[in-house]
Parts: sequence; C-alpha cells; structure tokens
Amino acid sequence: MRRTFFSFHYEPDVWRAWNVRNCWVIKPEEQSDRGFFDSSVFEASKKESDDSLKTFLREGLKNTSVTCVLAGTDTWSRRWVRYEIARSVIKGNGLLTVYIDGVKNKDGATVTKGADPLAQMGVYRTKNGIYLAEWKGGKWVKYDDYTLSIPEGELWFPAPKNTTVVQFSTHCMSYDFVAQNGRQNIDGWIETAAALAGR
Repeated sequence: MRRTFFSFHYEPDVWRAWNVRNCWVIKPEEQSDRGFFDSSVFEASKKESDDSLKTFLREGLKNTSVTCVLAGTDTWSRRWVRYEIARSVIKGNGLLTVYIDGVKNKDGATVTKGADPLAQMGVYRTKNGIYLAEWKGGKWVKYDDYTLSIPEGELWFPAPKNTTVVQFSTHCMSYDFVAQNGRQNIDGWIETAAALAGR
C-alpha cells in the first residue's frame, strides 16, 4: 500500500488540502495518507515545545514512502513544512510539489501562487560531509532544525559535489492541481515520485 505524507501550510490551506486528499483516497485498499492531523493535536504539540512538535512530525512520516507538498502562497516559507521536507529527505521519501493555489477554499476563493517549497531547500557538500541548506533572508544558510551531516549513501539522488547548494526541486517534479487535472492525475504523480526515489 502506498503511504503518502501530505505537507501543507495548515491555517490558510487546510480546506484546499482536504479537497486534494479526498480525491486521491479513492481506493483505500491501495492508498493511505499521513499528515492530516486533527488541528487541536497539532496546536497542542506546537505549544509544548519545538522538540515535541518535531517528534510528532517524525512519527507522522513513519511508514510513508512519498511526501507530497501542497503549495499555496506562503507554504515555501513555513518552518514546519521545511522540517517535514528535511525529514523526508533524510528518510529517503520520494518528494513532489503540487500547487493548490487555484483550488477554491470554502468561500470559493483562490490565492496567489507561491514559490516551490522544494526550491527553497537543498543540500551542499563540505569537507565534513553533506548538509541541508535553506533559502532564508535572501541567501542560502545551513538548515537550523537539523544540523547533522547526511550519509551520501542515504540520498536517492546524486550527492552535491561542492559547497554550491543543489535544490531539491532539481530532482523532484512539480505539478499544478487545477491546470493539470490533479483529480485524475495525482495518483500517477505520486507514483512517479516514489519511482524516482526507488520506493
């Protein structure tokens, strides 16, 4: 069974995300999702501590093979979306971006398209190993929420050769849910992401 973790900016995009998710889980015997947590649980974890929320999100990623980032306007800049992306890379999940700005919310409104979250993070090499980077304050900086090196053999894509940051979007596909008929095609997009990562 294909287990997919959906990562998204909760407050503005949860309605859009549910619409995407509900069209995907048509054959529950073949597909299941993670990442659709009750908001009260998510908010409680945020209030406890950063470490408790990190643990909560890592648990959510367990037993998944693909992480689908549902991108609205500001998803690319959200700390916890970035953490879910980082942990997905460390775990070896396939990754893809699906733009949901054109999906209407409960009031029938769409939003401005944002940047690709997978283009705002990447990896680079130093003499001490391979590290995660994020685009922050108009420049690439070492990723704050996971500072250990990543073993080269655990990456499913070619490792960076030097200190130049290689964005995850270089190796991952992105799609537009509305313009590319996501209702019919998201199954294939997720399977492609899984295949690219050898999952």
